[in-house]
Amino acid sequence: MSPVLPTLKYSQSIMRHPLQQGYSPKEVYPNVCRWYRHIASYKMNLKDLVPVVNSVKSHVNLSSQVKQHKVPQSVQENTPNTDKDAKAALLAVLLVFVGSTTLTSYSLLYYGSAANGAVSLHPYQHLCLTGSDVAKVKKVKDKKEKASGEKTVNIWLFIFLKERIALWDKLKANYEAEINAKTPETIKITLPDGKIVDGQSWRTTPYDVAKGISQGLADNAVISKVNGTLWDLDRPLEGDTKLQLLKFDDNEAQQVFWHSSAHILGEAMERVYGGCLCYGPPIENGFYYDMFITDKQVSNQDFPFVEQLMKSIVKDKQNFERLELRKEDLLEMFKYNEFKVRILNEKVNTPTTTVYRCGPLIDLCRGPHVRHTGKVKALKVTKNSATYWEGKSDAETLQRVYGISFPDPKQLKEWEKFQEEAAKRDHRKIGKEQELFFFHELSPGSCFFLPKGAYIYNTLVEFIKSEYRKRGFQEVITPNIYNAKLWQTSGHWAHYADNMFSFESEKETFALKPMNCPGHCLITRSWRELPLRLADFGVLHRNELSGALTGLTRVRRFQQDDAHIFCAIKDEMLGALDFLRSVYAVFGFTFQLVLSTRPDKYLGEIAMWDEAEKQLADSLNTFGDPWKENPGDGAFYGPKIDITISDALKRSHQCATIQLDFQLPIRFNLGYVSESGDKKRPVIIHRAILGSVERMIAILTESYAGKWPFWLSPRQSIVIPVGPSLDSYAFQVKQKIYDAGFMCDVDVDPGDTMNKKIRNAQLAQYNFILVVGEKEKTAGTVNVRTRDNIVHGEFSAETVAEKFAVLKNNKVIASEENF
Repeated sequence: MSPVLPTLKYSQSIMRHPLQQGYSPKEVYPNVCRWYRHIASYKMNLKDLVPVVNSVKSHVNLSSQVKQHKVPQSVQENTPNTDKDAKAALLAVLLVFVGSTTLTSYSLLYYGSAANGAVSLHPYQHLCLTGSDVAKVKKVKDKKEKASGEKTVNIWLFIFLKERIALWDKLKANYEAEINAKTPETIKITLPDGKIVDGQSWRTTPYDVAKGISQGLADNAVISKVNGTLWDLDRPLEGDTKLQLLKFDDNEAQQVFWHSSAHILGEAMERVYGGCLCYGPPIENGFYYDMFITDKQVSNQDFPFVEQLMKSIVKDKQNFERLELRKEDLLEMFKYNEFKVRILNEKVNTPTTTVYRCGPLIDLCRGPHVRHTGKVKALKVTKNSATYWEGKSDAETLQRVYGISFPDPKQLKEWEKFQEEAAKRDHRKIGKEQELFFFHELSPGSCFFLPKGAYIYNTLVEFIKSEYRKRGFQEVITPNIYNAKLWQTSGHWAHYADNMFSFESEKETFALKPMNCPGHCLITRSWRELPLRLADFGVLHRNELSGALTGLTRVRRFQQDDAHIFCAIKDEMLGALDFLRSVYAVFGFTFQLVLSTRPDKYLGEIAMWDEAEKQLADSLNTFGDPWKENPGDGAFYGPKIDITISDALKRSHQCATIQLDFQLPIRFNLGYVSESGDKKRPVIIHRAILGSVERMIAILTESYAGKWPFWLSPRQSIVIPVGPSLDSYAFQVKQKIYDAGFMCDVDVDPGDTMNKKIRNAQLAQYNFILVVGEKEKTAGTVNVRTRDNIVHGEFSAETVAEKFAVLKNNKVIASEENF
């Protein structure tokens, strides 16, 4: 491994970057390129330093450069006489090359590994290499990495980086001139507590306001909200404002924080891999960045090095800067990256869009972001994977790197502990261990439920069906395939056709249904049958991209506990809310309610929306549980109530939905005659409690950690004989329990002792273990114990079945204790 060169005592006196001293690029770049090519060709062992300096001298007049840049006299000798002088000469070359005075950073940046110390960001944009230079340097770098087994940074600079930053600087200057030309006016800034403070338009920022309250608030704020819209803390306010300051404990602030962290990761990836960045969004638990790399793959062995680079970027406290630029300028700025060009041409439908910069990284981004990279106090690169551009299997393969970050190192430690527990509970792992389900490449995204998994599936469906009978729902069975005309009428064909499996038959286009609602609109009734509550467990198919398929949480084939209520709102919302509360109580879930109101783009009349939102709010108030409002987040066709559940690990999941729909009744010309004889239009309530049954099974698997409650368990009981002579009696007991309607197995493996069989049953999560010996056979009983080793004693098989029935019918969660 190359040595870490120490910081020299006189290094601080060495020159500033030549461009900072007024020299033009034309005067500097030629020599810099020559110096770089020769320095990069050496492994930089201590003995190599003198030849490197001599090699550099053979291409440039070092003594002249030394005089220009005030390098110490000891470096001006023709040949360095000591290791110390050799290091100083090398340092002089490197500093002309990149413009820093910290040698320890450079020893790592160019020749060392991440274990050797911190990495500092350097002004790459001053370097200009030709395409052939880049190819040669990459070849040398790859050869060195292969020989040493260590990762190093790409220190070449693509021409695109210099041009990208130069264009940014030019456009930023224009933007700042426009802002400075605006005449500031006094504005009113209303804080959440109702207090009003004065500010100046185009000058005062949310950070200024926060700092005026307290420095602690300003430091802890992640992002602001201006009139309900997320807003950069350093972005000037433009008019009268209702201002909110969000900390990391706010969900939206977390997403902003992780989005900013994704940019830090993107900057590091650009420096390490040199590929084309694609998408880098925040996700539910962290962030990722995709990159197109032509000549290599990301390895988890790279993670420590990438992390160290990210930490150096954090240490630099690079400001996040925002510009709104014309599409033409952005196409020029990102012309080196075909993926960004595609986004601009295919996704951006406005004359302008925003870009953000931190350090040398500039990326297309809606934002907003934290103030600077230093806000991230703890981070971790977590995993990598391959994916496809926009999830399409016929598109380019991309390398995806995931990460997590926090504003406090303690939070990262807590997260790591949480991840250890979550990994143990992963539904894919438990599903395999408990033989519940599997997937096959011949039907991607479509689950094979094995007998014990099918038992859970069917039990959930039967549970919801039993609730339907209590609540006046009528179950229907509808077609799986519809003519495309149905979807054209409903409006789905124009917006959702790419997500549907369609085919041609007899010169007509058909599609597998991705939802039930349009089909239910074909079922008409008179007013006397309203409210009409239609339930449907029909199989649905959605053409999810193969790269997005994830266990049971993202599939192509699934079933929903789907229902549509054709009604006049008033009395149905409370029933829907009560339904979800009763179901989630059985699962042991808590839930949060959010009313999402009219978005900017909506269909229908404002008066109709206002009345519907009022009725939803009234229903929530009557229901009694706390709820929040999320202005502008409703669907375009009607307001909705979003329900988020919390599982045993305090993770949030959105499964249930209660949505009002004004548009489908209009599109299908649905109507009814009221009691007064007037013709009226019904409203449709879209309602699901489980949501996708497949996804709910994934959530329940992880929440219970595979320790299923008795009523839902596919392994409710097992009979274990103490010896082979009791096998026949064990099977008799098993049959009685099974005939009574409960899951029951027998373990008569002659190779295991009784204690081993009991332990195996406990590990397999059998709720009850029924041990039988000669005593039990004579008495016609079983000895009952649980998976948690609670011994309940002797009972007849009939009594056991009766107790099982109580546990199952009452859906007791702690069934083993309450036997």
